[in-house]
Amino acid sequence: MEDVLEVCHEPHDPRFPLVCMDESNKQLVGEVHEPIPMAPGRARIEDHEYVRNGVAAIFMEVEPLGGRRHVEITERRTRVDWAWFIRGMLDERYPDAIKVRLVMDNLNTHSVASLYESFPPEAALRLARRLEIHYTPKHGSWLNVAEIELSVLQSQCLDRRIPDIGSKPRGTSMWRSALTISLPIR
Repeated sequence: MEDVLEVCHEPHDPRFPLVCMDESNKQLVGEVHEPIPMAPGRARIEDHEYVRNGVAAIFMEVEPLGGRRHVEITERRTRVDWAWFIRGMLDERYPDAIKVRLVMDNLNTHSVASLYESFPPEAALRLARRLEIHYTPKHGSWLNVAEIELSVLQSQCLDRRIPDIGSKPRGTSMWRSALTISLPIR
C-alpha cells in the first residue's frame, strides 16, 4: 500500500503521468417484450422477462492529476484485450510520456507478459520499457481512482438494461462527452 500512496503523492509531471487503470463488465440484457412507455399518472412498465446477450468488458484509465479519463468497451476481457488497451494508452493517448506510472490491481491479465503474448518481442519490449507498474494491494482497490470512476459510470449510466455493445443507454451522452475531453477532476 505504501508504494501506491508514495506514487500518488508525486507532483504532476506530463513526462511521467500517473494513470490509474481498472476494468469491469456489464451484462448485456435485451427485452423480450417492448416496455410500455410512461404516461400521465403511470410509470414506464418493463416486463421482468429478459434475454441475456452476453457480457461487455469496460476498460477505464484515469489520470487524476492531469484531469483526463478514457473508456473502451470490448467483447472480452483477455490478456490480448488488456495489451491492446495499454498499447493505445502509450502510443495514442500518452505518446510524449517518457514513462507512464500505472496504478492497477493485480489481475492475472495485468502484466508485461500479456504484452509479449500479444505483440512481437520488439514491440512488447518498447511498451514495457514505458511502463512503471504499481499494483494495489489485495482489498486495497479503493486506492485506484479508476475503480471509483467505474463505480460512478455503473451507478449513473449502466444501471439499466443495455441490449448490446453498440447501444447508448439514456443519460450517457453527457458522461461520454466528459470521458472524451479533458476535465479537471477534483
